[in-house]
Amino acid sequence: MIKAVLNLIPLERPPHATVTVPGSKSITNRALLIAALAEGESILDGALFSDDTHHMAESWKRLGVAIVAEESANRFVVQGCGGRIPATQADLFAGNAGTAMRFLVAALCVGNGTYRIDGTPRMRQRPIQDLVDALVQLGADVRCESPGGCPPVVIQAAGLRGGHTTIDASKSSQFLSAVLQVAPYAQAAITVDLKNGLVAAPYIDMTLAVMREFGVEVERSGYEHFRISPQRYRGRAYRIEPDASGAHYFWAAAAITGGCVRVEGLSQASLQGDVRFVDILEQMGATVRRGADFIEVQGPAQLTGVDVDMNAISDTAPTLAAIAPLASGPVHIRNVGHLRLQESDRLHAVATELKRLGATVVEEAEGIQIMPSLLRSADVSTYDDHRIAMSFALLGLRVPGVGICDPDCVRKTFPDFFDRLEVLRR
Repeated sequence: MIKAVLNLIPLERPPHATVTVPGSKSITNRALLIAALAEGESILDGALFSDDTHHMAESWKRLGVAIVAEESANRFVVQGCGGRIPATQADLFAGNAGTAMRFLVAALCVGNGTYRIDGTPRMRQRPIQDLVDALVQLGADVRCESPGGCPPVVIQAAGLRGGHTTIDASKSSQFLSAVLQVAPYAQAAITVDLKNGLVAAPYIDMTLAVMREFGVEVERSGYEHFRISPQRYRGRAYRIEPDASGAHYFWAAAAITGGCVRVEGLSQASLQGDVRFVDILEQMGATVRRGADFIEVQGPAQLTGVDVDMNAISDTAPTLAAIAPLASGPVHIRNVGHLRLQESDRLHAVATELKRLGATVVEEAEGIQIMPSLLRSADVSTYDDHRIAMSFALLGLRVPGVGICDPDCVRKTFPDFFDRLEVLRR
């Protein structure tokens, strides 16, 4: 059993390793939802098995969809319901999985019955009203039970009418992805217009790509306008990419240790925007080799500072912030204010823990600045946030006396992260 505090030991020498990572959480949960709605059987290979994907799969089972989880083979077998959700009543639990909560709220609108979906105390603080408002415009009967437009969410479903909706995706691109994924099952065509901008735009490209693989086409004008006619997903065999969000920790490890780490199964053509994290490491002095089926990072003698807008790949921002004190110049991360609404207030969490380690930090409303700093030993609080735990674990590869509190929180998306990190010592 993992201890309450995991004490990390710095590497004795720069690593030279090839690493594999589990399947993408983001793609797995999209594929599970789409396969559940599809006509016929789908086999999802390379799938991630974690808390987030467990909540998605178990929710569909409670809704009457047959899903066989073959964890040893990293595979889900899904018998699609053809857009006709079998259960007419269900109480669902999404944990702190944003993809499960947001995607299921939209999907339940195409059913017929009464559904309620809840989550952890933190999920009850994460607003979902912008998605609810968009669904109401399409004829859905949806309401939030917590103050501030937060879960639990109750859906009185009688099918989704369709029509036109505007959606504010400035807090989360998942709101837009949720509507797009279920739109083919509306009674009439759906048009979607964005207002107030979009965060993490590459996740919309991912959503549309997975929809296309299951047979649904979306008309679009950039990220501002979308049109989806009534269509049906078709079950199929589908291979899920390794998780770029998980891979980027190992590229960062190479960058701060002067080592060389290759992650197999990913390329620059990935559906996942987080592969672009290596572009930032390259700006900071790392050498990046991009192959047809791998991306490899060779760390420099020392990273340089950087000033970067990380809105499109914000899941990687806590990692850049965590390793920033080791650079030779300041690191400025901009345009990531939406991180305050995720599993934790990630900007404040990162700033607090860097200061605990002795770093000089300026926390901003929409970003963070970190100065080159001599770090000291400390136990890092992780706020029940998997990305805080994994980001700060990297410092333990360089800085003596770094402890990670509640390391088990990585089960959310990367259950064996710390075991795989040990590969760097071999």
